[in-house]
Amino acid sequence: MSGSAKPKRRRAAGAALRYEHVRRRPSAWERAKKKTSWRDAGSGCLAILAALVAVAAFGMTAAAWGPGLWGQVAPAWPGGGYGFAVVVGAVLPLGLGTVIGTLSRMKWKARPLRSLGWVVTSLPGAAACFLWMLVVFTTGRPKHHRDWDSRCYRRGNPCWVHVEYPWVWAVGLLSTVLVAAALITVLIRIADARENAATG
Repeated sequence: MSGSAKPKRRRAAGAALRYEHVRRRPSAWERAKKKTSWRDAGSGCLAILAALVAVAAFGMTAAAWGPGLWGQVAPAWPGGGYGFAVVVGAVLPLGLGTVIGTLSRMKWKARPLRSLGWVVTSLPGAAACFLWMLVVFTTGRPKHHRDWDSRCYRRGNPCWVHVEYPWVWAVGLLSTVLVAAALITVLIRIADARENAATG
């Protein structure tokens, strides 16, 4: 008996594997680096340089004017050093109110000339804030007690100020808080009056 052998089935040819090239997504650093232009980098460097110059100028001004402010101006002020601290404490909220109130009205795209006028109007407020920073900075004693030498106790210098007017910080801070509270109250009443006029 002759058996008939079944023919073997041929295996189908496997499908050819196709490998597509997958692009690697750039990282966040690469995207940020691509977006940053040389102009932006130059603007950032100029801003840092301007900030350093401003800090250096402020330090030199404080060193030059500080002894004169507290050694000559403050004692001759009505009420002495404490009266001077009251005025200086009131300068900060008034100056900030002027700056915020004027700069918030700027619309460079719609009215560039009027916006420039608001910038000029804010300069007195900015000068008042600068004066406050200058007076407060010149009363700061060195961090370490070993630096409280005879120079620090000279007339008009920080140690001398704290000996002559030991409560000068408290008086200045209280003046700032009271004037800020009064200014906020006035602004709220003005806003309420305008709202009532608009609805009535």
